[in-house]
Amino acid sequence: MLFSELVEFYEKIEAISGRIEMTNLLVELLRKTPPEIIDKVVYLTLGEVYPPFVGLELGVADRLALRAVKLASGASEKEVDQAYKQLGDVGLAGERMLAKRSQATLFVQELTVEDVYSALERIARETGEGSMETKVQILSGLLASAQPREAKYILRIVTGKMRLGVADMTILDALSILYGGGKETRELFERAYNITSDIGFVAKTAALEGVEGLKKIRITVGRPIRPMLAERLSSAEEILQKLGGKCLAEYKYDGERQQIHKRADEVVIFSRRLENITSQYPDVVELVRKHVKADEAILECECVAIDPDTGDMLPFQELMHRKRKHDVHKAVEQYPVRLHFFDLLYHNGRDLTLEPIEERRRALESIIEETDRVKLSRAIFTSDPRELEKFFHEAIENGCEGLVVKAVGEEAIYRAGARGWLWIKLKRSYKSEMMDTVDLVVVGAFHGRGKRGGTYGALLMAAYNKEKDVFQSVCKVGSGFTDEDLQKLPEMLEPYKIPHKHARVESGMEADIWFEPRLVLEIIGDEITISPIHRAGWGAVKEGFGLAIRFPRFTGRYRLDKAPEDATTTDEILEMYRRQLKKIAEAA
Repeated sequence: MLFSELVEFYEKIEAISGRIEMTNLLVELLRKTPPEIIDKVVYLTLGEVYPPFVGLELGVADRLALRAVKLASGASEKEVDQAYKQLGDVGLAGERMLAKRSQATLFVQELTVEDVYSALERIARETGEGSMETKVQILSGLLASAQPREAKYILRIVTGKMRLGVADMTILDALSILYGGGKETRELFERAYNITSDIGFVAKTAALEGVEGLKKIRITVGRPIRPMLAERLSSAEEILQKLGGKCLAEYKYDGERQQIHKRADEVVIFSRRLENITSQYPDVVELVRKHVKADEAILECECVAIDPDTGDMLPFQELMHRKRKHDVHKAVEQYPVRLHFFDLLYHNGRDLTLEPIEERRRALESIIEETDRVKLSRAIFTSDPRELEKFFHEAIENGCEGLVVKAVGEEAIYRAGARGWLWIKLKRSYKSEMMDTVDLVVVGAFHGRGKRGGTYGALLMAAYNKEKDVFQSVCKVGSGFTDEDLQKLPEMLEPYKIPHKHARVESGMEADIWFEPRLVLEIIGDEITISPIHRAGWGAVKEGFGLAIRFPRFTGRYRLDKAPEDATTTDEILEMYRRQLKKIAEAA
């Protein structure tokens, strides 16, 4: 398949702003793609070479990419820099420079998708001393063989700034239409993706083996499972009622959620976003080797920072010190951690995700050897709201955020990648109106005035609508930002800037600048009100109205540990609004 064919589709996709049209174009693209390389086409379309959990990144910054443009085009450094400053996009700058290149590239063989993928794969695998220079040489060689339009997307892929707006879920829609005969098979495709976290693998299996091949996909140690997520409610009574009168309640620790894979002495740790973070936690690897009594296992835990002198739990932010790439062993000594295991998804060849929580808990207890650094999550089974309330306050006193309350019984399986009412969060801040924070996604910005001239004056924030797979605006936030935040935000958001509203964004408010939904910020506000402008919960409370956060402000917390799809959902916003109404009615 020629790379130029792929580029034609990319240009069409980039020009549209509707999700249905985007899906239809993806169906057309995948239909034209040979099954043997469909995984590569899917990865490239997402701006990747491998799924994130593999841990190999292209690692090419804009400056490095521009050096490759200079070498491939024969242009001067000044010309390349001018184009980049003027266009603000390394891809467009590369396209312009290569269109002007001094030496004609007649008789150059056309690039195939395999040619491009192979070169990008070599770039990703280059590490160590001298690797940056090698990356530049490989990239410049690839660009020299590329047409200007092709170079634009090669540069965007290699710098991680694709700007197409295509997400995993959109590709799953396209695959289910193409190979499943329609969206009625979507659940099968999603299950395969949720237990492998590899969209390319799912695409290739569907293309070569069809729906029957997808049914054969099994959980594998080393491939992360997309985590199950929780809804939220504000009272013990309501939670128990929602869960049928009985539950398993666990402490909600203020730590980093980790999915740990063990095969003999080999241990791999994945973050909530399914990135390989094993290198940051050599101490966790040793703890798992010694105290998880299983040949093969996939477990979930909260990794909590602790005071080395007292053993007391420390806030989540302390774990940020463990993100360093150098002097990891110093960080291990200075910021020790404790593991609180709460689920077992796979054990010695047995898939436990389809087993109820009681069975998973029993299996977990049988393989965990508890120490001062390795614990089971503190948990109780109860059907008494007073006992649940008491346990909640106990969790708060012990430095936790609250509880995660889980359904029990035959239906209480592990729904990988899903958010639902089988797990419900109960946190202290839910106890009054909007004392609770929400995690929202930046989708737009507004130019600053006065002291904020030259930077952003406010950000347009959105909640995630899982049912529609879109981000719906819920507030415009301009408070709570420090001078440092105002300097940092334009730089953080620059890679995600796009020329029009994103296809997965719904907003009645027009921003000055639009972004891909990528960056998640923690926001607090005074209350939730109905709004004729914002689209979160549109029509759920009143026809022609959505929901908005009144007097929103940034808490100072960047949720870099969360993917945009992990943000607060529109259903959660709606539930919080209903809680407010109930409290007002009770007070009256």
